Amino acid sequence: MTQAAHSPDVIILGGGLVGLTLAAALDSAGLRVAVVDPADPRALAPDGRTTAVSSSSMRMMRTLGVLDRLGAPGCPIEAIRVSDGLGAGGLTFEPGADGEPLGVMHENRLLRSALLERAEAGANIRLHWQSRTSQVIRDEHGVTIRLDGGEELRAPILVGAEGRRSPSREAAGIRMARWSYDHMAIVGTLAHERPHEHVAYEIFYPTGPFALLPMNDLADGTHRSAIVWSAETRQAAGLLKLDDAGFAAEARAAMGGFLGEIRLLTERSSYPLGFHHAVRITDRRLALIGDAAHAIHPIAGQGVNLGFRDAAALAEVLVEGARLGLDLGDPQLLARYQRWRALDAFSVALATDGLTRLYGVPGRAASAIRRFGMAAIDRLGPVKDRLNAAARGNDGDLPRLLLGEAI
Repeated sequence: MTQAAHSPDVIILGGGLVGLTLAAALDSAGLRVAVVDPADPRALAPDGRTTAVSSSSMRMMRTLGVLDRLGAPGCPIEAIRVSDGLGAGGLTFEPGADGEPLGVMHENRLLRSALLERAEAGANIRLHWQSRTSQVIRDEHGVTIRLDGGEELRAPILVGAEGRRSPSREAAGIRMARWSYDHMAIVGTLAHERPHEHVAYEIFYPTGPFALLPMNDLADGTHRSAIVWSAETRQAAGLLKLDDAGFAAEARAAMGGFLGEIRLLTERSSYPLGFHHAVRITDRRLALIGDAAHAIHPIAGQGVNLGFRDAAALAEVLVEGARLGLDLGDPQLLARYQRWRALDAFSVALATDGLTRLYGVPGRAASAIRRFGMAAIDRLGPVKDRLNAAARGNDGDLPRLLLGEAI
């Protein structure tokens, strides 16, 4: 067995979008980080997914030097239009007085590549790709992990960022609230005849929401938007069996044809929709972030941004603890992270679940009530402003990185 020359302050299990964001945040403040992931990041097949990165998350990415490494700029979201089906009325969110967009659409493959470049350039980051843990020990003295290649890493704290099926969470015996929606999300990219004018659309149907998210035009001027079509499992199976022309026709009908003729630009992919929320996000010398801690319906596009908020809060807690000379696995530091993130994450989870159930109620009466509610909110400035702030990630007690400030 060999002892690692690199003695990290923090070990992160999971090198996805959220895990690499945390690594960059800690590296920027001078903390030593080891990232362990069984995948080969260069061999990951692109899945065509996109992410609506909130305004606050964009500030963090800019501060950490991630945006400088993007192969292409994202597409700003200048408005979000919400409607119950294709009927009149609805709710529109627009940028605030600062003119900052509601969010920016990025292709996941480009975002992942930029985060990987940032991690590889980090002076304090060591990346252990294609590595699995053969043993994890968390005790009063610290964390020791042994990799399948024989290397041993020791640190004061372990971060579980492995996603929905987090082994770290399971090993800690952390209970979960979870259920399935019996829905699938179908994702892909469409070309359309008319420009989207940087508007995102969320069209709610009893069978599930249809989201249309603006993307940058191609070099030849082709207009593009990403879709996230949430449909009942049986309906989704039928949509996935259609050829490209048939699927495009169904998508155009769901959109009401307001962007003109459409065609598919990418292959469709799908994934099951469910909810899970950890009853706690810390354990002895362990903190959970991202999908390891919570996974929600994509109805409001907040899933990955919740993970970015976790990363920003945990980084700030650990950096401040290190500057005070504290043990980074100190229960008081972990308790601060738990208090900071638990309520926000739970509130967003409940809100998205409630919206999913509310808009899933069929019938004319239910639809009329929803439209009345949306029209009322559209006229109530304070309520609408609060929802607007939530969409941009500007609500609550924000970590400094989400304000665009270094830690």
